[in-house]
Amino acid sequence: MNIKEIRKTTGLSQSKFADMFGIPVSTLRKWEQGEASPAPYIVDMLIKLLPSANDYMQEISDTDGRKYYYDKNKKTISDTLGNFIRIDANINSVKKENLPLYVYDMFQGLYEIQERFNRDCRLDIKEDIIWS
Repeated sequence: MNIKEIRKTTGLSQSKFADMFGIPVSTLRKWEQGEASPAPYIVDMLIKLLPSANDYMQEISDTDGRKYYYDKNKKTISDTLGNFIRIDANINSVKKENLPLYVYDMFQGLYEIQERFNRDCRLDIKEDIIWS
């Protein structure tokens, strides 16, 4: 879940949300527009402080301190960087010890794909290549 999604669950404007948490509005705007990213602990803190988010968000954490959030309504799992993945699996029946491992593995795959995409885009900008 990213900062903009967190704010939207509150129904607050950017300025009211920023005031509520003591965040400069300019910083909040940069986070929401992707010009900067909040530290993962800030995302975690905000999610924990919002009762509406807690009603439908399940935290999934592993032994290394990584945290993910399962949104029961949207059937998505998000990381603290604002990435989210839609899932169809019923995770409620998955063993609690195994779930963090599956989620970690799923996001590692996402990060690899994102890096490959970014690399291809950088290469495309530098080279005169048309793929067919």
